[in-house]
Amino acid sequence: MFNIKSKKMTLPLSLCVISMLLSPTLSYAASSETGSIAANQAADQKAALAKKAADRQKVAEEKQKAAEEEKAKTDEK
Repeated sequence: MFNIKSKKMTLPLSLCVISMLLSPTLSYAASSETGSIAANQAADQKAALAKKAADRQKVAEEKQKAAEEEKAKTDEK
């Protein structure tokens, strides 16, 4: 590779080479963490949408029940 005669330069150069070799691994590890965060956010969003849908269904059922009761009252008269 390089012909370096000074021993003072060997250690920093080897550390630099090792860090260059490990940097793709470190960046991959960081991206996998953000992937799990994104998955958690997506799951939270899906749960919130499901809750909203359930609330809407409940409100619709209550409105329908109230309309049926009002119809029953008008039919009795």
